[in-house]
Amino acid sequence: MNPTTGNSNWYLAQLKPNCANIAKHNLERQGFKSFLPLESYTKVRGGKFTAGTRPYFPGYLFISINSKSAPWRAIRSTNGIARLVSFNDTPAKIPHKIMTDILSASDERGIIQQHKDLKPGDRVEITKGSLTGIIGTIDQIAPQKRAWVLIDVMGKETLVSTKQENLY
Repeated sequence: MNPTTGNSNWYLAQLKPNCANIAKHNLERQGFKSFLPLESYTKVRGGKFTAGTRPYFPGYLFISINSKSAPWRAIRSTNGIARLVSFNDTPAKIPHKIMTDILSASDERGIIQQHKDLKPGDRVEITKGSLTGIIGTIDQIAPQKRAWVLIDVMGKETLVSTKQENLY
């Protein structure tokens, strides 16, 4: 998605509770471009690990608006939108650099990819898989984007291997 298209600027809308998909659908039906950044997560439910996605900025949605027409009333009255984030009653523009960074960090589905330059000695948290939530120290970086991480298991340091994309 192109962060700057012609006279368009990006703005931030606060959503009504649990209405992210409703608001996104209704805005796009009206012809607005919207962007809901997501993050991947893993959690334990019923003794099983489940993976999914959730909003990266819960309760907020980015909207691209042509600054010449600026149909604020249509956006404010869209089902699922609570309000536009404003200062002094003027909707606040999101700086182009910030939107460029957010959009370039996300894949085609809108999921933010964690890109870190990892090196031995860095403290990391495992974000996916059976070791989700465990904090450790990188021992070494291996080929094919794998990392060896030292974790504490019952007072003993244990070396585990995981994909770099599973670390934060």
